[in-house]
Amino acid sequence: MIAPLLLWAAAMSLPSSPDLGKAEGQCRADEHGPSFLVTVNGIKDRKGHLKLELYPANDDDFLADDNILVAAGKVFRRVEITVPPAGPIRLCIRAPGPGVYALSLLHDRDANRKFALSVDGIGFSGNPKLHMGKPSASEASARVLAGPTPIAITLNYRRSLFSFGPLER
Repeated sequence: MIAPLLLWAAAMSLPSSPDLGKAEGQCRADEHGPSFLVTVNGIKDRKGHLKLELYPANDDDFLADDNILVAAGKVFRRVEITVPPAGPIRLCIRAPGPGVYALSLLHDRDANRKFALSVDGIGFSGNPKLHMGKPSASEASARVLAGPTPIAITLNYRRSLFSFGPLER
């Protein structure tokens, strides 16, 4: 029962090229093109980094290795920030054009560039309920319009051995 979750966590912790997708994902000042304006909800604390990634909205490419996606000429974008000490948290990530994409958001609390199931938080566009494995691309997808498109992503943290969900406030 726990095997799919452990496989997913292992895949999330694979080393990636830290700069892949950043130039393409970084919004410009006063962005006017297709982009997601993401409001982060449910953050556990103000430690570490946030990493927002944009993928094709299909199960084969969703959460795939960034090196493989870029080498194949597929869509991949990344934005990383240090968690701000206070206030609302908003990130902007550019999309290559209007359409449907899948987004993941990692709260890397110890800033080690890896997903640790027992420490870090994870969220997806569409805010799917998390089970023992990763959500499908369709559950974690959102449509971006020709201009900036606001969405909200709620972070989920491990609550027990078999439970993963948003923090209770």
